[in-house]
Amino acid sequence: MPGESPRLGVAVSRVLPTVAPFHLEATVRLLQRRPTNRVDTWVDDGYRRAYATSEGVWLVETRNVGSIDEPDVRFAILNGSPSPATEAVLAASLRRTLGLDLDPAAVQRWAERKQGLRATALALRGFRPPRFPNLFETVGSVIPFQQLSLDAGASILGRLVDRFGASVVVDGTRSFAFPTPESVAEADLDTLRSAGLSRQKAETLRRLAARIVSGELKAEQFGALPTHEAIAALTQEQGIGPWSAAVILLRGFGRMEVFPPNDTGAARGLGALLALPPGPLSTEVIDRFGRYRGYLYFYSLGAQLLGRGLITPAPRVRRGTQSSQRTSCE
Repeated sequence: MPGESPRLGVAVSRVLPTVAPFHLEATVRLLQRRPTNRVDTWVDDGYRRAYATSEGVWLVETRNVGSIDEPDVRFAILNGSPSPATEAVLAASLRRTLGLDLDPAAVQRWAERKQGLRATALALRGFRPPRFPNLFETVGSVIPFQQLSLDAGASILGRLVDRFGASVVVDGTRSFAFPTPESVAEADLDTLRSAGLSRQKAETLRRLAARIVSGELKAEQFGALPTHEAIAALTQEQGIGPWSAAVILLRGFGRMEVFPPNDTGAARGLGALLALPPGPLSTEVIDRFGRYRGYLYFYSLGAQLLGRGLITPAPRVRRGTQSSQRTSCE
């Protein structure tokens, strides 16, 4: 197990180039969903996450030491020095999770021109739609939330992390990595259920973990498919319905044309943003947003987090310098 080491101010930091603007706090909060998240944490204006690797558990801190409009994104490993190969894997995972290879300009111009979205889009300016790092973390971060509120699902997921996630202590604080598929595949069903999962959810999670470990189930199987075929393939898996399949594709594969059906929380938040009557969102309302449907999910969640004071709104852009002054991409 790697030992403890100094914080980012002393640890060697590595640059993660990204296109401006970049709102790290908003991106991490959208990844967390709730600040009680045990794996993805926001500490002292930085993003911390522990990773379980073959070389041990590494605590990684990511900061934007520049600004939203002139980002200088860097990461440091706070508890030692992994091999160059492992460090490269960690850097690649951060790039994927934080969406650093995405250019936000087109969707920013689009959202600022949409009635009901403009104020939230301006406040979240520079955010990227975050993605879970791998297939198991994706399904493991979706199944506990089935037919539950975000708060209830987050509570169950937190207990799963406590019971099955590897951890490391740095500066007196314990940080948890997301459970590995091996740890869940080998778990006793009653222990899984003790975290708050129903029997069906526990069986589904353990079965999918075992199939991922064996290589029967791979991210490439779904990533190579068109979205409608990927949804069909996912819903063939017992315990994965249309909502779960959509969230897996949106939050795990970055399919931004997907909006999770019958998501009551997203519907409520989006209804408030768009001044819609109470009730389920109609397909026609969602389909109006075309290939940007998935962004509605993140704007709905982002508006809630802004309202709770969990995201610092991005500063207004000086006239003539950024996306708010460009013409629409449509």
